[in-house]
Amino acid sequence: MKRFFLLAAMTLLPLLACAEGEGQRPLSDSAYASVLTCGAGDEFYTAFGHSAIRICDTVRGVDLVYNYGTFDFDAPHFYWSFARGKLNYCLSRSSFADFVAEYYFEGRAVWEQRLRLSAQEVNNMYLMLETNYLPEYRYYMYDFFRDNCATRVRDMVEGSLAHDRLSPERTTDTNLSYRDILYQSTEGTLLWWRLAIDMALGVRCDRQCSNYEYMFAPLMMMGQLDTLTRAGSGERVADHAVQLLQDSRAEARRSVSPTLVFWIAFLAVLALTFAEWRKGWNLRWMDRLLFGVVTVLSVLALFLWFGTDHYCTKMNLNVMWASPLFLYFAIRAEKSNRWVVLAQVVMLLYAAVMTLAPLPQRLNAALLPVALMLIVRLLSQLRGGSAR
Repeated sequence: MKRFFLLAAMTLLPLLACAEGEGQRPLSDSAYASVLTCGAGDEFYTAFGHSAIRICDTVRGVDLVYNYGTFDFDAPHFYWSFARGKLNYCLSRSSFADFVAEYYFEGRAVWEQRLRLSAQEVNNMYLMLETNYLPEYRYYMYDFFRDNCATRVRDMVEGSLAHDRLSPERTTDTNLSYRDILYQSTEGTLLWWRLAIDMALGVRCDRQCSNYEYMFAPLMMMGQLDTLTRAGSGERVADHAVQLLQDSRAEARRSVSPTLVFWIAFLAVLALTFAEWRKGWNLRWMDRLLFGVVTVLSVLALFLWFGTDHYCTKMNLNVMWASPLFLYFAIRAEKSNRWVVLAQVVMLLYAAVMTLAPLPQRLNAALLPVALMLIVRLLSQLRGGSAR
């Protein structure tokens, strides 16, 4: 980010000097800048909203929207690059009319917050945006929490201030973590996506965020802009949000709770295990299926931890239950070493506790019956008397 502003400043300073020398600015004194915040959409990647910057100058006929959330599905190795944390996003530019028409078509809400910037500061922002739109500067390495469409807008607002900085006020929500904010966007209709996110994210997502860091989420940033002030004068930076478009999407169905599904699965496995003990059934096929699925999840968690550049997937304690040891248990079955089995049972118990007491990482509540299910099947191996 520092490099981004350095490059912008190197290009901006000569332009400003030239403009001042001629007594002119690229925009008129009536120009203004605003932050546009868009509500959630129907696709998962739109569930967290969106942010953009509007530059409007009716005198010069300028009304543009700068959007840092653009990516290309057709880019080579798109999904592989995204999985590894090496996906480039870019700055795009469109007319305000086209931007609003797109969100009207999608039925998504849009709010606008006009920034309280001087004429020179509006020009600062405009010139930085135009500089950043140059082909050599428009691409950036996306990071969901630390460098995305919202954080870029936040940094652009701060970068445009003349000899000043933003000063976020402290609110009653200062105990929220990144994960808490994600939970707010996945309530009700995206519970399975929440489970997938929880399984991919690590300890770093559970630390308490500052008000400044809250602004990675567009809707949270809209709320923060209502409280942001200049560090030097204490003056507010933005007006209150004005809604331009209402949400007109059809109400989404509430998703079936994964917690309920997994508790039913646990009861089924428990019943089959009792039947195995009483009637001598051979449930090795079930163990291999269950342990095989857990092994695949373990490989994915370890890949996201060690094989990618994602900040948020490091130190993922989901490997306490999605352990690579389950590959060993799937192969060895009843011949698994007793002490290895017991060690894994202890890790599963710890994972179960973390679903109830989220320290140091919150595990999804749906994983409690999964952990208990795995414990039951491992104890069944011990009960068989074949584990050494």
